[in-house]
Amino acid sequence: MKKTILGALLASALVVTPAAAQPDYADSIKADYDKSLASLWDHFHRNPELSFREFKTAARMAQELRAVPGMLVTEKVGGTGVVGMLKNGDGPVVLVRADMDGLPVQERSGLANASTVKQVGVDGLEMPVMHACGHDVHITSLVGTARQLARMKDRWKGTVLFIVQPAEERVGGAKAMIEDGLYTRFPKPNYALAFHVAAELETGKISASEGIQYSSADSVDIRVPGIATHGAAPHLGRDPVFIASQIVVGLQSIISREKGPLDPGVITVGAFHAGTKHNIISEYADLQVTVRSNSQAVRDGLIASIERVAKGIGAAHGLPADKLPVVTVTESTPVTVNDGALARRLNGAIANALGKDVVTPFRQTTMGAEDFAFFVDQKHGIPGYYFAVGGSNPEWIAAAKNGGKPVAGHHSPLFKIDPEPSVRLGIEATTAAVLDLLGPSKN
Repeated sequence: MKKTILGALLASALVVTPAAAQPDYADSIKADYDKSLASLWDHFHRNPELSFREFKTAARMAQELRAVPGMLVTEKVGGTGVVGMLKNGDGPVVLVRADMDGLPVQERSGLANASTVKQVGVDGLEMPVMHACGHDVHITSLVGTARQLARMKDRWKGTVLFIVQPAEERVGGAKAMIEDGLYTRFPKPNYALAFHVAAELETGKISASEGIQYSSADSVDIRVPGIATHGAAPHLGRDPVFIASQIVVGLQSIISREKGPLDPGVITVGAFHAGTKHNIISEYADLQVTVRSNSQAVRDGLIASIERVAKGIGAAHGLPADKLPVVTVTESTPVTVNDGALARRLNGAIANALGKDVVTPFRQTTMGAEDFAFFVDQKHGIPGYYFAVGGSNPEWIAAAKNGGKPVAGHHSPLFKIDPEPSVRLGIEATTAAVLDLLGPSKN
């Protein structure tokens, strides 16, 4: 009798709390990956392109989207951007976005399909190019999602806009597409969705905040003038290398002594260029700075303080008033904030479709940024949902925790992603989210 009761209880527990779920379209996604998406990801990984120079990538994405039944494709939106529109009767409009640009990084991942590509960027410099941030996963998953939704038109009504965005790495592509009429030439979305593959998260896991998902980012250029002279006679000039070095150190006082200690903020000098010869004090030095924050007030304060510190240090070292450092903000994106109600809804929908253990609590561990924010900012009033998809094999993460090789972070030349589980989960989760928003009972 006790064995019978215990067996019944165990069986009941297994039914009520399954460890995972499999959507009925999972097998179709797996078959699509094996047949063509694996080779498509391989192609994109071997052939990355720089921001606003994604000519071949955009052409291939347009080709793949045009092959989806019912898809209307428009190219050259915001430069190299591509828009695919899949209409299926009356209903809401959902924007699904994937970014496609690579980074000026020489790949050293050790992968068999590591990129050997070089390309001239918008700055006129030839650089090695690598998908060091996983955008190859994003665009491959976008194609797979489009195929699945076209196959399941009996399960949703409305319009899906598939956005292939350029230049996320220069935080300019989303803004360029909007300025080129994305929300006037095409139906304005009721919801906007996107995901980013995450090296710090193990495959099989999804994570999305009900608030801030990514920080703001501003690229700040500082030109520090000098008075050129011989390196053996520094007293006859003003050394911009020395002055700029003081600025590099001084900027950190903003973080430690001006910003509130409970307010996140980062100032990082990523590049320092000056001079042409050992014994020449140059005419100028250039600093390239990235600034991160989680609020507009902190963001404004950091940028204003950078200018004050730079000019003040220049003046303190004897630069005349007309030759003080010049501070220019060149690239900017605001904080990416998920709509709370939408995030709760879609986190639940994905958990129901894929298994409750798939969706894991969100933790902001870095101050990475995203220009997805331009699609959903206050001006447009569109609820947004941005989620992270695990990209590292659990064995890689376990090995790193046990003293093995660290898991390389994004933008590293050693960066790598486990492609199949990342691409497939990206498709499964995005499909589940769209079906929830456009399902018959939602309209």
